[in-house]
Amino acid sequence: MNAVCLQVFVSEASRHHSKLTYEWLLDAAQGLGVSGGSAFLALAGFGRHGRHDAGFFELAGELPVVVEFFVDAALADQLLKVIADAGLKLVYARLPAEIGVTL
Repeated sequence: MNAVCLQVFVSEASRHHSKLTYEWLLDAAQGLGVSGGSAFLALAGFGRHGRHDAGFFELAGELPVVVEFFVDAALADQLLKVIADAGLKLVYARLPAEIGVTL
């Protein structure tokens, strides 16, 4: 199956309507009928808000989380529209992907 990998980047402790943003994204995708998604916590990262590492002195909640979905292009468009309509301004990556099962 040809699809896209939609990755949405949020910070660990960011919230939308009192719910962790990565949880809100997973719920929104499930509501659209996306068959699966995952959230991955980074060990370290940097971006427009500086660098953050999972060291002993790191403040909790500042590490990046990648929320990832493998979907067809139309469903990726729908999910991005739901995100925009909710007023969220999030960085995302949309990459071509091939999904299969090894034999």
